[in-house]
Order: sequence, then C-alpha cells, then structure tokens
Amino acid sequence: MSKQLSGAIARHVLPFTRRATNVTRPLVSPLVSRMNKHQQASQTEIKNPEPAFTKTSSPTTTSSSTGDSASRVTQLPNGIRVATEDSQGHFASLGVYVDAGSRYEDETTRGVSHILDRLAFKSTASRTSEKMMADLEAAGGNVMCSSSRESIMYQSALLPQDLPKMLAIMADTIRNPRITDEELEEQRMSAVHEIQEYWSKPEMILPELLHTVAYKDNTLGNPLLCPMDKLEIMTTANIKQYINTWYKPERIVVSAVGADHDKVVDLTKDLFGDMKATTSSAEGEPSSGSSEGKAKGGIFSSLFGKSSGTSDYNTLSREVAKYTGGTLLIEDDTQQYTHLHVGFEGLSIHDDDIYALATLQLLMGGGSSFSAGGPGKGMYSRLFSNVLNHYNWIESCMSFNQCYSDSGLFGISGSCYPGYESMLLEVIVRELELTTRTGKGGIAQGELERAKNQLRSSVLMNLESKMVQLEDLGRQVQVHGYKVPVEELCAKIEKVTQQDMVRVARRVFGGGVAKLTGGSGDVTIVGQGLTKNLEHAGKVLEKYGLGKTAKW
Repeated sequence: MSKQLSGAIARHVLPFTRRATNVTRPLVSPLVSRMNKHQQASQTEIKNPEPAFTKTSSPTTTSSSTGDSASRVTQLPNGIRVATEDSQGHFASLGVYVDAGSRYEDETTRGVSHILDRLAFKSTASRTSEKMMADLEAAGGNVMCSSSRESIMYQSALLPQDLPKMLAIMADTIRNPRITDEELEEQRMSAVHEIQEYWSKPEMILPELLHTVAYKDNTLGNPLLCPMDKLEIMTTANIKQYINTWYKPERIVVSAVGADHDKVVDLTKDLFGDMKATTSSAEGEPSSGSSEGKAKGGIFSSLFGKSSGTSDYNTLSREVAKYTGGTLLIEDDTQQYTHLHVGFEGLSIHDDDIYALATLQLLMGGGSSFSAGGPGKGMYSRLFSNVLNHYNWIESCMSFNQCYSDSGLFGISGSCYPGYESMLLEVIVRELELTTRTGKGGIAQGELERAKNQLRSSVLMNLESKMVQLEDLGRQVQVHGYKVPVEELCAKIEKVTQQDMVRVARRVFGGGVAKLTGGSGDVTIVGQGLTKNLEHAGKVLEKYGLGKTAKW
C-alpha cells in the first residue's frame, strides 16, 4: 500500500504518527546564484518498475504516470534517490527524507530523534544561527523538520527559483550541523514543556503508550518523546553519533514537486554526491553513552524493563518489529473521563490486505460526541451510528489504523464518564466482533461502497495539497523504492469485497497476523482514569471470541 493511503487515513485518525516540532519559518531569498550544470548520472528508462528497488544498483531513472503528473526516480551511484513529480502552480515543494527515527534508537540513543528534529536549521559549520535565520527569512514562506518512528523529514514550500538555495540549506543542516551545548540546552528546556503537555492530555499520550506496550522493548515500541531521564543526560556527542550512524546516502531520498527532474538530480549530486555509502558493519556503531542520571524514568522507564544495550548499525537496521501485546492501566481519579485504547496487530504497508483494512477503518469511523460534521464527514460510520448516537455517556469513540514497514496497529479508542468504563470496553469489543460476521450485524454492501468512496475521495483530496503530494512521493520512494500511481491505488480500493472485509477483520481481530510476523497475537489494552473495572478485559474478549483464541 502506498503512503498516499496510510497518510490520508492516519493523518486525522492517529495524530501521534508524526510529531512536527520545528516551527514554521520563512523561506530563502529569491535572489539566488544560477545553478551550475554538472555531468548527469547515466539513466535507464524503466516503463514498468518492479516492486523491489535495490539501493546499491547502478544509476537508474524510473518513470511512472500518475494522472496529470509524471513521477521520476533516479538513484545516484552512492545510493541517494532523487524523486520528482510534475505539478502545475506558482510554487514548488522540496523535501529530504532520512530513513531514521525512534525505531532505530537503542538504550544509548533513546530520545535522540525527538531532539534532533528540533535542532534542524540551527548553526552549521558554514553558517551561524543568525545567518541561517537570515537566509530562511529572506523570502518568506515555511520550512519544517519533523520526526516519526521510521523517518526524519526536512520539508519546504518555496518559489521554484529558490530551490537550489533551499536544497543547499537543507544539505548544510543535515550534513554539517554544529549542535552546540547552548543549542542543545535551549531545546532541552523547550522539550520539557512539550513532554509535560503531552503527558497532561490522555488523548495525546495514550497512542504513544499503546505503541510502547504493543512492541515492548523493541523497534516500534521505542518512544517518540524523549524520556525525561534520557533528556537530562543527552549530550551533543550522542546526537552527532546518531547522525553519523543513520544519515547514510542509501537511507536518504531527495524529493521535489513542481521542479525539473534533471536539475534536482544535478543539485543533489553537487550537495550529497560525495557522501560515502556504508561499506562495513563496523561503520556507524552507536557510542556507549553515559550511565549517569536515572532519576526521572517515569512510566517510560518502567516499561523498558529489558535494556537492549548498545547495538551496531547492521543489527538495528535489520531488526524486525516484534508485536508483543499487553496491558497498561493508569489509575488516575483526577481525569474528567476514562480513556481506553483496544488494539491488535495490524498490517504492514507492504501487505496486500492493507486496502481492505484501510476501508474497514473508514467504515468504522467515529469521532467525538460533539461534531459539526455531516454526510461525507463520517456521521454515517458505524461508530457514530451504533455507538455515539446511542450512548450519551460515551464522550468519544473512533477507529485507528497505523501502518509501518513491517507491522501495524489497528483498533478503537474511546472515552467515557467515570463508572462506565467496563461498559465502554464491552461496546468496543462488540463493534469489532460485528465486522467479523457474515450474517446479521455484518458489513452490508451499501456501507462498504460508502466507505470505499470516502477512502478514495480522502486520498485524492489530500493529494491536492502540494506538501502532501511531496511527502507522499518521498515516503513512497523511501518505503517502496518507487511511486504507486494513484489510478492503481484507487483500482485496488474498488476491488475490495465484502468477503475481503470479513476475512481481513478475522485475520486482525483473531490474532492471525502473527502467523506471518511472529507476533504474540495478544490484544493491547491501554487505559487512563478509573481503570480498576478494566482488569477483566481478557474475559470480555473471550466472551466475543476475539484474540488469538478466536475460532473461525
């Protein structure tokens, strides 16, 4: 499945997917020097690219048609990929995507990617922080850096003539950051306030804790937010070592929309072409770090019971996500509502059933008890019709679908007035079970067609944004190695049948994904508020025949 699909769904379903912390800043000056012409990489046109994309292959250009636009991908000799797409308009968009993020952290680098995106566009070896700010403010516009579990993204919207200078600035902040003690301390203080804000809002922190419990002690379970004990002892050396380890050319994609492909290739060769690809397992081993300062571990520290210690580059880059499942209930009688997340191991971005699962997420839908929505905004989804319109003690109830390169999370989150938590659990589990039926209460053809139409329109309308189009292109090339045409995407959504929906629902809610991934097949339950009545969750799942003991 392409990132068009997961991005369109996850963007408004699970906002913790990507944490954009760097502030929007003005763009570079339109007064730029003329771009130098350099020798072009040898190129071979490939009409029908294979799904597999070898990072170490000879320089090639892959072309694919996507409606009114055409995407091209060129791989430079050192492994960097350059992806561009035609687009009409008066401005362009530019991004650099690094295959890094919190899943690649170990005990010595825990939380580095959280701080690293905050340190983007600061001082470099050739620019002071004042010079960097002046260059960014010269033209107006915006530039940002954000991090997720599997990617660190540097993105900008700009006038086409400013692209050479902006790419030079991005290359400078990526390759030559100074990261002074003063800059780190400033961002450390800012991060403390951000972390405190997240922890004060259950709707923000529980999706994070859901990942930590679902993938205990490994990969996708690593926190996006830097744990407080790690924040206190983090050094500039830790951050620079992380950059040296993961900012490798074969892990970088340069993406542009509304720009000439050959010119972007030439610019990338000038700015990134001298980077050396990883040649041995000894390269980029994380440093051992400090053992001091473990005073404020909090919940995150207790969740990481087994320390992974220091791992080398090859081990971390090849480690597969291992779904464990589990339960975390935070008793907190100060909360206005009791919050609950019930999740199962979902599908990876490469799974053929991802289209049916994304359709299922739209079909279930949901939202809050107060919504200004209407037809076309999810008001006719199952969780609105069957839950929010029937139970006035439920404050919110919505489905979530999170896809990663080798695993995923799917489930329902909800909140209710204290005292109703056991009933909320029962309602959530019942709604999940209904989707596995073939008879009464099962998925009707009419609601399936409505969900498929909503999914297609969501994807297409999101792609009207040039910045969404940019991220979609860059992340697809990063994950797949090529761009999936939107026509192919919509055709696969259209092919989803009622039988597909039931089969995929049973596969996910019955723990069947574990047969492919080696996960536990257990359910993941995370709650905050009055949670004592949720300790019997296993019996409720058993009652409705969900979980790895399901019999279908």
